[in-house]
Amino acid sequence: MMSRNFYIQMFSVHGLLRSENMELGRDADTGGQIKYVIELAKALSQREDVEKVDLFTRLIVDKRVSKDYAQPIEEVNDKFRIVRIQCGGRKYFRKELIWPHLDEYIDKTIKFIKRQKRIPDIVHGHYPDAGYVAMQLAEIFGVPCVYTGHSLGRSKLNRLLNEGMKEKDIIKKFKIDFRIEMEEEALKKSDLIVTSTNQEVKTQYGQYHNKNIPKYHVIPPGLDIDKFYPFYHDMLPETTKEEVEMYAQASVLEELNRFFMHPDRTLILSLCRPDKRKNIAGLIKAYGEDLELQSMANLAVFAGIRKDITKMEDNERDVLTEILLLMDKYDLYGKIAIPKKHDFEYEVPELYRIAAEKKGVFVNSALTEPFGITLIEAAASGLPIVAPQDGGPQDIIQNCQCGILVDTTNTKAISDAIKRIIIDHDIWKKYSKNGIMNVRKHYTWESHADAYMQEIDQIAAQFELTEMKVAVPSDAIGRRLAALNYFIIVNIDNTLIGNNNEHLKELLDLLNENREYIGFGVATGRSIESATDYLTQHGVQPPDVVISSVGSEIYYGKNLHYGKGWQTHISAKWNRKKIMALLNDFPFLKYQNDGTQKRFKIGFEMEPAKDRLAMIHERLLQNKCKYTLIYSQDRYLDILPYRASKGKAIRYLSYKWEIPLKNFLVCGDSGNDEEMLRGEPLAAVVGNYSPELEKLKGRKNIYFAEQKFAGGILEAIDRYNFIETAKK
Repeated sequence: MMSRNFYIQMFSVHGLLRSENMELGRDADTGGQIKYVIELAKALSQREDVEKVDLFTRLIVDKRVSKDYAQPIEEVNDKFRIVRIQCGGRKYFRKELIWPHLDEYIDKTIKFIKRQKRIPDIVHGHYPDAGYVAMQLAEIFGVPCVYTGHSLGRSKLNRLLNEGMKEKDIIKKFKIDFRIEMEEEALKKSDLIVTSTNQEVKTQYGQYHNKNIPKYHVIPPGLDIDKFYPFYHDMLPETTKEEVEMYAQASVLEELNRFFMHPDRTLILSLCRPDKRKNIAGLIKAYGEDLELQSMANLAVFAGIRKDITKMEDNERDVLTEILLLMDKYDLYGKIAIPKKHDFEYEVPELYRIAAEKKGVFVNSALTEPFGITLIEAAASGLPIVAPQDGGPQDIIQNCQCGILVDTTNTKAISDAIKRIIIDHDIWKKYSKNGIMNVRKHYTWESHADAYMQEIDQIAAQFELTEMKVAVPSDAIGRRLAALNYFIIVNIDNTLIGNNNEHLKELLDLLNENREYIGFGVATGRSIESATDYLTQHGVQPPDVVISSVGSEIYYGKNLHYGKGWQTHISAKWNRKKIMALLNDFPFLKYQNDGTQKRFKIGFEMEPAKDRLAMIHERLLQNKCKYTLIYSQDRYLDILPYRASKGKAIRYLSYKWEIPLKNFLVCGDSGNDEEMLRGEPLAAVVGNYSPELEKLKGRKNIYFAEQKFAGGILEAIDRYNFIETAKK
């Protein structure tokens, strides 16, 4: 066990996160995950082995949402903060639209980390978008990465296909192809995958190609048992309630009674966001088709928070419209309540207790359910449950014995299970007591945090710590870099130098004239020897920085001082001999014997053909290799340490020499330049670019020049007004 205290950074980037009065069910992106991350962070912050927890999300300034989400730092307690970082503008939008802006988010997070002068010990991404952010930061800073998916893209794709939606429409609306690709990457690169259930590991992650690579650990979510106390506590004379809790209870009763003709009847309760997979329609059909059940109990459906249904997203609007139509079809007026809003902080716990006092039942009628936090909330309050025979509910019922699992596609099965619990008082009492006792045994955030930190201790102990530090200048080039605040970094071949170099001298003269304000560097796939020889042949003065061998080496100044800090940083889990041996029998790989091979770079030539890259990835991943693979110009295949790339090297330079990323101008022409072109640095693609960069058109801070080679760089310098800005 490690004795140090951990600084944990957690990421849930979509945006509507706050520590109190969470808007669960507000839309499709405000499900149980937002409560999960808040409660986990709170529980971790109470531990002695945790120094602090920062939960990163997106900063939003939008009149449609609360001003709380515009607060850059929310101090939750003395060891837990919510940190909000802007990306993609300030307006609120659904999570599927955030993908193009994540590199901006990463770079601004690096800036935040640099400003506070403390690198995290662990990064933990929640959901695929935040998983991408966490993976990149883990590689940049050399720290372990933990991932929790919450819901998975392949499951969503299959469900939507089964509902009749076309794959091209799913991809267009939900970016599901990119999401699945990122989930595969998470399985490949994460040091630990935390799941809520065993079924999640076996059947959900089991759909993925990289399913056997990571280490999984099942840790069920916890519950605030002080908030979700048993219903009978309110009946005891020694129990005291705060005024706000009594007000919440009275408000809920008043709201329910407004709908019901017979408010004294037992209560069937459902609580979820308006999403098709939650199958609210199935529950209403089950109730509407069973006249006996209608005579015994009222039904209350709390389906998120709504104002004007016509202005909601398609999914939510369709679900709510169907609910209202079904209520009319089965003539359920006076028997069903569908309130427009509810307060999660105080009213929801009271809802469970009111339903339990009425000897009712809580129903989760979802078609699929990864976990089901509302089920343990209801059970902890003493309310028996009916739930889908899928995912988390299977574990919950097995652990707690507090209800019945059903096939939620069968409306009669739902109504029969509800009636069985309501009619037989002995069964109701057994399930109620079991839920109260066993939730406290199996589902607390304290026990979750214990299991979590045991795993963190283990992966951190196995990790090679290579803390990035700000440079202390000790020579001429060091003093020069420390004094600079602006930098231009360009690829060499076909960017700086090409088959037409009419603008090269003009560019070099401009850089020399402004050397006092602007640093100059190159980032290349060439070895250091090849790069310097080639630059000399074309009259290029020695750069301040050479990032060579596709980002696996950094050299400084005309004396080519080798960056040992970068070498140490990228060396973790790199096994060159093992990778060479594993790829030796692929006949389509031609080993490059031109002097480009390096300790941290393996170079091949490979003609493009179907499945070749997939074969290489599969061989390396199945043998637990950590690596970065770059294939460019339909010819060159480079394999590097997983922490190495030209883009990560630039971010390392930014951190080490305290030059803001937004003050870099980066220029390239081909696929192996793509990563360094994305994010916060100003970027330019020269006019002779490869087709593989076409997908970057329209991205923020990426300018596509008309001029080729050095002319394109000059055009970008003018486009961004870079010289004048640097002189200010």
